[in-house]
Amino acid sequence: MLGLLQGFAAGLMLSISFFDLAHNAINSIGFLKGNLWFFGGVVFFGIIANFIPEPSLASSSNVKSKKKNGDQGGKDTIKKHRRQVMYSGIITAIGISLHNFPEGMAVFLGSIKGLRVGLNLALAIALHNIPEGVAVALPIYFATQSKWQAFKLATVSGFAEPLGVVLVAYLFPSSLSPEILEGLLASVGGVMAFLTLHEMLPLAFDYAGQKQAVKAVFFGMACMSASLYFLEISLPDEMSL
Repeated sequence: MLGLLQGFAAGLMLSISFFDLAHNAINSIGFLKGNLWFFGGVVFFGIIANFIPEPSLASSSNVKSKKKNGDQGGKDTIKKHRRQVMYSGIITAIGISLHNFPEGMAVFLGSIKGLRVGLNLALAIALHNIPEGVAVALPIYFATQSKWQAFKLATVSGFAEPLGVVLVAYLFPSSLSPEILEGLLASVGGVMAFLTLHEMLPLAFDYAGQKQAVKAVFFGMACMSASLYFLEISLPDEMSL
């Protein structure tokens, strides 16, 4: 289920990146400038990703095997496993927090452009954050046997997104020129595309299998296309793009 959800969110993100943000930027500021901004976002976040610990989601079978090995090896082995898993959970929380930071910035910049972009970005990122929260909570719960501790750390790791919103709100004035705004949104599309291909698709393939994950991706893209259409025709003219 997590793999299918990740694939579905990947479809939403790819649809927003290519069919909305990059497409609108190319139409507004030209093919060359639009692509330069887009791939600038890809390169920028690709460099950042080299310094971010990769989040990983321990499967339930791994947790069960660790518990089994711990029971056989005695209490010391159990404690050792729990310390290792606790460390991996903390590293995962740090990595996901760093990944969430530009996602909050993306929603803010998208919302400046219009309600349609902001809502769809928020939806895709919210779906993407569900398995990320599980990735943090699962190892912490195994290590501490406390649902409350797992909930707290997973929640704290999500606060990076509103922090990114606050930062970008002060860095970028609301009176940005249309060309710069379109360029920034194209860069956000590049960041979203990189996140999708670098993180979400590999996880979807690992947990749902290639065939099922690809189906979920295209289903997500279809749903996003439908939502873009229905939002466009339902919004008042002054709120439409």
